[in-house]
Amino acid sequence: MAKSSTMTLLEAYEFLKTKRWVDLTHSFAPGIPHWPGFPDEERVTLYHYDEGIGNLGSSGSVVHRYSHVGQWGTHVDPPAHFASGKRTVDQIEVKEMILPLVLIDIHEKVAKKPDSAVTMEDAKAWEVKHGKIPQGCFVALRTDWSKRWPDDKAMQNEDSKGLKHFPSWSMPVLKYLYEERKITASGHEMTDNGPHDREMERYVLETDHYQIELLTNLDQVPESGALIVATFPKPKHGSGFPARVFAILP
Repeated sequence: MAKSSTMTLLEAYEFLKTKRWVDLTHSFAPGIPHWPGFPDEERVTLYHYDEGIGNLGSSGSVVHRYSHVGQWGTHVDPPAHFASGKRTVDQIEVKEMILPLVLIDIHEKVAKKPDSAVTMEDAKAWEVKHGKIPQGCFVALRTDWSKRWPDDKAMQNEDSKGLKHFPSWSMPVLKYLYEERKITASGHEMTDNGPHDREMERYVLETDHYQIELLTNLDQVPESGALIVATFPKPKHGSGFPARVFAILP
């Protein structure tokens, strides 16, 4: 019998190890940029090697207690974040966490006009260069807005009237991606989807998809051919949680 040419999982792993891996995640800590309505993170040291706190005694290790909202730092928004009765963080399937990565790049437009939105022309231009956006993929919007991190004032980019100016998705593009190209998830570098954030975020989540906010290092990722791995803890009935996201380059 002829030997199968199918690659084993271990062989695939050895192959992936030869590739470049790019971390797309901000480290989180008290004081990082966040939606203004959220409280800041609080971090308490319960044990520090041979020192305990109060009556806790010594553990010989360092232990922190973290207190923060689920939507903190680079994070996942599950459908239930905006849509009652939809899937929570623990109900997102693990097969949805490793996906082909499509990168739509509008950073040059954003450099000239900070509140630029991605357009259907941008999406169609990607397909002219790379072919049809594949079903089941993850689409990331590159704006280079993450280069402003961790300066919250620069991230919010308010004018003298208190109006924010930062790049965004657009509803026509989101509907095209989710309804016609049937992608699995999307992500961006901003704290919100844009000026009409609630309308667009509600659309993504109510259609039973998740999104990742506050991605970084998208300038190191090609427009096509990479994989994205979006992982996060599994809080039962969780409405969001910090994520660890990375790309494997072709």
